[in-house]
Amino acid sequence: MLFGLAQQAFWKTLLSMLFPSARSPIFERETLLNLTLEHLAITFGAGTLVVLVGVPLAVWVTRPAGVAFRPLLENLVAVGQTLPPVAVLVLALPLFGFGSLGAVLALFLYGLLPVVRNSLEGLTSLPEDVREAAKGMGHTHWQMLWRVELPLALPVVLAGIRTSLVLILATATVAPLVGGGGLGVPIIAGLAVSNLAYVVQGAVAVALLAVLLDWTLARLEWTLTPWRREGVQLKSGAG
Repeated sequence: MLFGLAQQAFWKTLLSMLFPSARSPIFERETLLNLTLEHLAITFGAGTLVVLVGVPLAVWVTRPAGVAFRPLLENLVAVGQTLPPVAVLVLALPLFGFGSLGAVLALFLYGLLPVVRNSLEGLTSLPEDVREAAKGMGHTHWQMLWRVELPLALPVVLAGIRTSLVLILATATVAPLVGGGGLGVPIIAGLAVSNLAYVVQGAVAVALLAVLLDWTLARLEWTLTPWRREGVQLKSGAG
């Protein structure tokens, strides 16, 4: 408790020195920890939907039954990221009203492109001789997907998920426009009252969180694809 009060006093003093004209240099309506947790909840809510929808869609359009729909899927996810997030939020507002649900939906549409694109690239770049070898071993289409295609495509798919989550986290700063929470609250409040100290608090927190998330996902990607480490070690040894 004392540590938290001392820390808050330190930041208040520092921000007062950086922004002497600010009447209230520290955002006190909500704690930064609660705003961070809200921001992560929105980010991972949208990110979970992206993975659960984007990867199966990419798998489906690479199968014979769905290959005709691949151009349509690619165009739809590209349009979803072309639209400004604020526009998607406004479109979702009549359906879901104010709150985090509309923000999650908008961010879901915005984050689909990297996951779908990378999943398609990973699944379609499999060498033909590998497919023929799997067929020669008697693998069915489903066995080939689970035992050969998805494991080999995993590094590319994970890279797409990583890009999508970082993009969603950065874009989630607009969530308060439709009543969502998160670190965009002090940014938008600061812009509304011309308080640069509020804006800096939110912006710096989002930037640090994005760097931490990107680093964490990079470590996770490295852990889940041990054969890549072995390949790098073999190349280093050969060099």
